[in-house]
Amino acid sequence: QVQFVESGGGLVQPGGSLRLSCIASVMNFRIYIMAWYRQEPGKQRELVATISSGGTTDYLDSVKSRFTISRDNAKNTVSLQMNSLKPEDTAIYYCNAPGSVFGWGQGTKVTVSS
Repeated sequence: QVQFVESGGGLVQPGGSLRLSCIASVMNFRIYIMAWYRQEPGKQRELVATISSGGTTDYLDSVKSRFTISRDNAKNTVSLQMNSLKPEDTAIYYCNAPGSVFGWGQGTKVTVSS
C-alpha cells in the first residue's frame, strides 16, 4: 500500500524558513514525477512544485525563487525548502505523484504568522 508521510511543518514568522520532507513507500519511486501540494481551509488543494525523475523542477508562480523542491531516489524522499515565507503560504502541505491514483498522507501544517 502506497503511503506518504510528510513532516517538517510548524509555526514560523514572516520571512522565516522551513524544510519539509516526505517519505514515500512507493515501488520504483525513481520513475515518478513527485510534487508538493498545499491546501488552505475551505479551498481546493493547489500544486506548489514538481520534480521529474531526472530532476527537472517547476513551481507555482507565487513561490518561484523562494521554494526549492528536491528528491533523493535512493531514500524515496522528496523535500521542499521554503524561504522568505509569507502569511499566504499558510496551509497544510502534502506530497504525492501527479496523475497517479495514490492516496494522500496526513500532510504537515505550515503556519506563517507574527
